[in-house]
Amino acid sequence: MGHIRFASDVGAPVDAAFAYAENFRHAAQWMVGVTGVEPVGEPDRGLGAAFAVRVRLFGVIPLRTTCEITEYRRDAVIGYTLRGRVYGTVTLRFDPLGYERSVLTSEADYPPPRGMFGRLCHGLADAAAKSALRRTESRLRREIEAFHGTDLVGRIA
Repeated sequence: MGHIRFASDVGAPVDAAFAYAENFRHAAQWMVGVTGVEPVGEPDRGLGAAFAVRVRLFGVIPLRTTCEITEYRRDAVIGYTLRGRVYGTVTLRFDPLGYERSVLTSEADYPPPRGMFGRLCHGLADAAAKSALRRTESRLRREIEAFHGTDLVGRIA
């Protein structure tokens, strides 16, 4: 099982950062490779919410997968479980860092590639997963700061 973890400072308080990240309507703006997100049934946020997600793998291969929120603590944690051809877990943690700042920690767990070809490409798959999570975390941080109206050090933009 592969595991990746990144953390960064965000120029917004925890409640603003969490409010932006939990709204599925913003997901395609910050999730790398995601081209669309649609809720599947009720609820559309919080524990148990499920979504149909359209993904472009490596920017080329169109896939559909299902995403469910399996861990949720208001203003603290959102955990997504991906099921289908793209699967694994992604967890976003939000911690206060001081006035108008917070720490965003992004974690992903994913299975290793299967089969002979998968084992040969294990290093490539790890590098692609790390790059995707790092870019997703960076985009999310920028989008949260734009949503809140501040830059990294909390100045009004």
